[in-house]
Amino acid sequence: MAMIEIRDLRKTFTLHNQGGVVIPVMEGTELSVARGECVALTGASGAGKSTLMRMIYGNYLAAGGSIMVDGVDVVTAVPREILKLRREVLGYVSQFLRVVPRVPTVDVVAEPLLAVGVDAETARARARDLLARLKIPQRLWALSPTSFSGGEQQRVNIARGFAHAYPAMLLDEPTASLDAANRETVLALIEEAKARGAAIVGIFHDEAARARVCDREIDVSAFTPALTQGAA
Repeated sequence: MAMIEIRDLRKTFTLHNQGGVVIPVMEGTELSVARGECVALTGASGAGKSTLMRMIYGNYLAAGGSIMVDGVDVVTAVPREILKLRREVLGYVSQFLRVVPRVPTVDVVAEPLLAVGVDAETARARARDLLARLKIPQRLWALSPTSFSGGEQQRVNIARGFAHAYPAMLLDEPTASLDAANRETVLALIEEAKARGAAIVGIFHDEAARARVCDREIDVSAFTPALTQGAA
């Protein structure tokens, strides 16, 4: 059984400021991702790649169909089920770091492990290892990442996303704007996640990165109504 299984998924947006016009932005979407597999979402800007990722994570409500993640249908799940899924099963590495101010960086990275019951010493050791691999200077670990540069925040976000061994992961441009050394580290982290059996869906504009870590590509524009392509 696939870790992520999407069937006949549909999505619409309602334009409330234009008389409640309903715009179909995705229909008939089919996707299956096995354990240990990385699938890249491709398609032109506006094809719906980010929309699909947000639907899998439960940020966008589907108009129909199913999104099964480890046996949980995200489309029909209640909020507490979504939160449990995100805490234990489904990780999401976005392009932007959103954290509570004044929390030390090492605790920001350790938090996903603490949330699933890992003891504080083990969680922080894992956090320190990831921060070191992603070349965040040790002098910054006790500071809040809210004051870091954009590149440093991105690397903290990646460290946080890979701290817990999520069985399924969503990756939104994980190598964007990284230097060669950190790009290599992120690709190695993805390969390690695949080796332990994680099912991964990602957006990779970096073609070389996509060729290295992705097993298949899915062109999302195939599920996007022609009238919304380039605008959704």
